[in-house]
Amino acid sequence: MVLASVGVTTTVLARAGAGPDRCGVRADRAAQRAELVTGTGPEVLVVGDSYSVGVGVGSARSWPVRLPGRVRVDGFSGSGFSVGASACGDLSYASRVERSLRRTTDLVVVEGGLNDHDQPIADVEAGAERLLDRIGATPALLVGPPVVPDRSRAAVQEIDATLARVASERGVPYLSMLEVDLSLLEDRLHPDRAGHRRFGDVVGERVEALLAR
Repeated sequence: MVLASVGVTTTVLARAGAGPDRCGVRADRAAQRAELVTGTGPEVLVVGDSYSVGVGVGSARSWPVRLPGRVRVDGFSGSGFSVGASACGDLSYASRVERSLRRTTDLVVVEGGLNDHDQPIADVEAGAERLLDRIGATPALLVGPPVVPDRSRAAVQEIDATLARVASERGVPYLSMLEVDLSLLEDRLHPDRAGHRRFGDVVGERVEALLAR
């Protein structure tokens, strides 16, 4: 099954200024990732960025495959909490979760923040608020960005603090990844296979606890 959020036209992509080729590749990767549904049990929806897609390692080795439950993924490379994070149009998490959330979803896991590093922090906060508004009463877990060499540590820490505050104010669990040491690919941004295993195991432990409630 392909999630509706990946239906991005080349017209929209070109208008966004990113170029249809690059955005088209990202849309194709998102569609391929959406087709991979793993596990059994409670329904878990993951909304995220290139980490959730598995850029550099492949969908089958991406961190969401390590989560408990029946896991679907709505991931799009370069996207984030803010509308301006992606050069491929409005692919913010709030816009996408509204299309991919089902009445049968037991838990929504939202991962990201690295692509918001150059966006106004007020836009990141507003995006997180919109996201939680659209998730509504469905249980959710926000997973913040890790520290990586390709992003400013100060920017990542500010995003982490903002997401943690919004989650706390809304009564939503938040998982900070600032202290999680991930092994990375040569791009110094994306996890390698071991990094994805580590990321997935850390998130999976929290997901397991939330599903057991």
